[in-house]
Amino acid sequence: MNDLVAQDNPQLVADVEHQLSNLFRRSRSAQMQLARRVHPEMDAAGYALISQIDLGTTGSRPGVRASDVAQALGLDKSTVSRGLTQLETLGLIERVGDPDDGRARLLRLTDSGATRFGAMRSQRQAEFRAILDRWEPQDLSDLARLLTRLNLDLS
Repeated sequence: MNDLVAQDNPQLVADVEHQLSNLFRRSRSAQMQLARRVHPEMDAAGYALISQIDLGTTGSRPGVRASDVAQALGLDKSTVSRGLTQLETLGLIERVGDPDDGRARLLRLTDSGATRFGAMRSQRQAEFRAILDRWEPQDLSDLARLLTRLNLDLS
């Protein structure tokens, strides 16, 4: 694609920026609502943390390190540590020994955390399906491809 497309079409860039701003604003609001579905005292930051912990414990992985959560979210370790303490206090996560390194601790969802997070995720996915079922498969494919491209370009 021509590198001058953005320069030659400032309105297209403005339109994309406007729509992304709308999406990000809605995303922040939705993240807070999703957090409250998991636990009434959890905030949006806790939702980001618990989502990352859930991702890190899929399959045969027994948990995820706090430093990996911080890196994945682009957050300072001290900020992550405070959020993890809150999630622990709420009974949503626990720290367990790392089978590969006896000195290290891994984070994983408690049974209650996994149940609550799983119920919220199922409900969220059903809501997405209800919206996206009205879309054409090619449109969904294009959206996934273009979002992937944007995310790669932003990283």
